[in-house]
Amino acid sequence: MRVTLLSTYHLSGGAGVAATRLHHALNQYGQVDSTLLVGIPNRLEKHRSDADVTYLANNLLAEQTAYLRFVAERLYFLPFEHDPSVRFQFSPAVVGADVSFHPAVQQADVLHLHWVNFGFLSLRSFHQLIDLGKPIVWTLHDMWAFTGGCHYSRGCDHFQTHCRQCPYLKRPGERDLSYRIFEQKRKLFDRGNIHLVSPSHWLREETYQSALLSDFPHTVIPNPIDLNTFRPIDRTAANARLELPNNGSLRLLFGSASVTDPRKGFRYFAEALNRLHEQQPTAAIEILVFGKGRSYLFNEQPYPIRHLGVLTTEDDIVAAYNAADAMVVPSLEDNLPNTIVEALACGTPIIGFQTGGIPEMIDHQQNGYLATVRSADELANGLTFIVNHPNQAELRQHARQTAETRYAADIVAGQYVELYQKLKSERVRE
Repeated sequence: MRVTLLSTYHLSGGAGVAATRLHHALNQYGQVDSTLLVGIPNRLEKHRSDADVTYLANNLLAEQTAYLRFVAERLYFLPFEHDPSVRFQFSPAVVGADVSFHPAVQQADVLHLHWVNFGFLSLRSFHQLIDLGKPIVWTLHDMWAFTGGCHYSRGCDHFQTHCRQCPYLKRPGERDLSYRIFEQKRKLFDRGNIHLVSPSHWLREETYQSALLSDFPHTVIPNPIDLNTFRPIDRTAANARLELPNNGSLRLLFGSASVTDPRKGFRYFAEALNRLHEQQPTAAIEILVFGKGRSYLFNEQPYPIRHLGVLTTEDDIVAAYNAADAMVVPSLEDNLPNTIVEALACGTPIIGFQTGGIPEMIDHQQNGYLATVRSADELANGLTFIVNHPNQAELRQHARQTAETRYAADIVAGQYVELYQKLKSERVRE
């Protein structure tokens, strides 16, 4: 059986990384012929090309065209955006490539969509794929599929009835851009043979409440992790790789593609650190931060902060998780964060908010600590739980066991293959 996965990126962004890991897992464990068709190579990906990946932009002219599609998509939204902070949080999907004639698409028995925004696929591109009549699996990595354009609703519930009065827009109204995109999606999905997959039960429940996709068949399958790559390693070796001293300090890790993204909740982590310091002023604690950007809140912390920068190799990422005693994930909205899966696989406990799919990943006081969302006080309690825990090794063991039982690549690949076979057989019977 031939399966083609489509993803805007493959080496950057949580969704792109998840799609690539699934692609490799399918070829290794799933006994299917998987092809990953990548829409837009970015600068990082051009320097880290993957021979096992098919690039839509496979020459200089095609790369320039892909970049122009990305720019055109952003320029279209520019007059509508509420402010620059939402520029990449809303995708109108008016610009995209026609991939229906691509050999990887034509030869596929099943098409498997992942995150395909930013000028890779437009709503018209979706029409062209649906018209092929092939079974389509669509793994939802955020809420975009069932909203009027936003990737996360930020508490707005209009997607449950009909998007309008969108808070992402400069001039929200009853028939604003979100309303028009919502209508286009309604007409599109009325024609589609699409089976939805959510990595988390939270996202499936959000989908069930949506006006657009509530009646579609839906399965929960988590993102996979390679347990041979992401694994516990010697702490001294991890420190040496990152040039960290073996000074006995308890280390808390915070990381994100952009540490200044408000959705990642660093401000609550900062407040929790101040509360922790008030309670335990003599504790030897260091903060490790990886990712792009530096928040002004870094300047107000009572503990030393070590900036690891953007970690571009898996060995560096594994070292960061192993150098930490716990990872703090104070996200305000998230699906099934790769950072949590990776940290658990490395045996690193997690402190996070009870939001999105995060409660499905953290077993409270077993492999980490769950705090009420937006509560810096409860987040501080989680930090205290880690600092004072009498058996750190037990926490780390439970974290690793969670990854082994829930996110192992062979288990996830098997779940997807079962779904592909079911959809293929149903099409044959038709």
